[in-house]
Amino acid sequence: MQLHYLLFDFSDEESGHGSFDAMATVRPDRLPALLTEVSAVLRWAHGMFGPAGAAGEEGEWDFDLQATGETGEALQVGIDRTGEVSFPPEVALAATTVTVTLTLGGSSSFCEALHLKFQADD
Repeated sequence: MQLHYLLFDFSDEESGHGSFDAMATVRPDRLPALLTEVSAVLRWAHGMFGPAGAAGEEGEWDFDLQATGETGEALQVGIDRTGEVSFPPEVALAATTVTVTLTLGGSSSFCEALHLKFQADD
């Protein structure tokens, strides 16, 4: 799957783990498309590597998802157990722009698979 909004930067660690960071800012009318990409990545990770969990705590991968409005206020993000991401409708409509940041981290096998699946960090 080619991503249009999420452009990942990759960082690796001496331990063999790595992380991917992406940030996208969109107008409210583009928010559904961005959330579709975020959800696709999270559903894929969950389906391939199981539930998110910190490395060392039996987790193969983990993530952090944040959203802010144009003035920097934190916005509530909903995530169900399958990785589907949503905003309450009033949140998306109230903002002029929304910035979403997604960080994914995991084992070397997780990082390699993410890179291959989403052409991350090309």
